[in-house]
Amino acid sequence: MSLLPWLLMAGGALSHLLRGEAPYPWAGGLGLLGFATLYVVLVFRAFDPHRRKTPRTWGLLALFAVLTFALATGYGREWLLLFPLLGLAVGAVVRRGKLLPLITFPLVGAVGAVTFWRDDWDSVGIVYGTFISVMVTAAILALDETVRQLLVTREELARAAVEKERLRFSRDLHDLLGHTLSVIVVKSEAARRLAPHDLDAALAQVGDIESVGRQALTEIREAVTGYREGSLTAELDRARDALSSAGISPVVHQAGPLPEPQTEALLGWVVRESATNAIRHSGATSCVIALDGTPDRIRLTVTDDGRGPLGQAPGTGLVGLRERVAAAGGTLTTGPGPRGGFRVTAELPTETGSGTASDGTLERQ
Repeated sequence: MSLLPWLLMAGGALSHLLRGEAPYPWAGGLGLLGFATLYVVLVFRAFDPHRRKTPRTWGLLALFAVLTFALATGYGREWLLLFPLLGLAVGAVVRRGKLLPLITFPLVGAVGAVTFWRDDWDSVGIVYGTFISVMVTAAILALDETVRQLLVTREELARAAVEKERLRFSRDLHDLLGHTLSVIVVKSEAARRLAPHDLDAALAQVGDIESVGRQALTEIREAVTGYREGSLTAELDRARDALSSAGISPVVHQAGPLPEPQTEALLGWVVRESATNAIRHSGATSCVIALDGTPDRIRLTVTDDGRGPLGQAPGTGLVGLRERVAAAGGTLTTGPGPRGGFRVTAELPTETGSGTASDGTLERQ
């Protein structure tokens, strides 16, 4: 509302009326009252983004311009100072775009014609003042609007970054704890079964539980700091051990080019989540993990002979993995395998020369 104090420029016209020097003072008084009212209304509407560009605002601006020219043309002298106020209103409403010069130059030309007719060259400053009031007001308010938009955009980006980090952390925590707790439960059950007749084997399972717990603590710290880089080889070893402990026979096939570290980390998450689902939900007796591909694409499939996650649609972990894989330019599909059971297939792009092909197919059981 910094434009309102400039209304004092109309004080010269008011003084002209009060001195009794203006003809038809009642008409001049009503005109000046209407001028001040329209100026205040336009200033308030110009600072309201929702009302500034409405047809009503443009109509009020046109009426304000007609009234200003009528008063300045009819009375001259001090009344010519109403033109810079008109310029302020035009600059505040128009601000930017192609309309600004299309309106400004004809307006200044008309102001110049009225000024020279009523006061010759003595009021040339009025013409210049009108031009400056339009351009400076438009520039300052447009810059202020841009700064406000940038601040809003920065806040939105900050919120998006927080949401992205929150989503990353929730996914990592789900994948880490889901897998780790499943392994701990399986090994605890194995230790309980072995304890009555094979204490050494039971103690070995307890030792594994301790090792898994320590590893989980390390991984959770890394997930919190955002620097966790998964190892596909380590995840395959963990999956094989966890599946074996759960009574599920694991088979791992590896062939083709080695993936990039980022792709390897993502495939490690797929192995971890798929193995966890097989242990917790499938009731499977065997699970085959196959990794192969071409120089352009790498594919990982995890197939078990069970019933899948809860026997229904994929759970939260697989849904989150699908979003991660899609963000990396790949696809993740889940559903029944060709011979029954449940299959998870992840395909991701890879770069030629990103690794070296292994010698044939490596199979472990």
